[in-house]
Amino acid sequence: QVQLVESGGGLVQAGGSLRLSCAVSASTLSSTDVAWFRQPPGKEREFVAGMAWIGGRNQYQDSVKGRFTISRDNGKRTLYLQMNNLKAEDTAVYYCAARPRSVGDRSPMEQYTSWGPGTQVTVSS
Repeated sequence: QVQLVESGGGLVQAGGSLRLSCAVSASTLSSTDVAWFRQPPGKEREFVAGMAWIGGRNQYQDSVKGRFTISRDNGKRTLYLQMNNLKAEDTAVYYCAARPRSVGDRSPMEQYTSWGPGTQVTVSS
């Protein structure tokens, strides 16, 4: 079982930056994919970015490409989401999630079996 806890959310002005962190606890991170999802107010939860913990390619939602970067620090067992040039429409609760390592599309939410409690990001315009 993978345990996840997010931090780093907050209030930021449009055009600003935030870095979210997710502490990951798992026995075998090398066989795990990790991702960030978000749920805007009144909307469905959606995929933001995903990666394999070891190797593989990163995948991003089109609306965040060039602005957000997913990365991880293996020694610290921490997943990050660097968010630059934030927009009001990025306002959401952000969740980190994990699934057993798999090939193919990283976006299907139903494949993720472990979730953090979420952290609020609010972008003021």
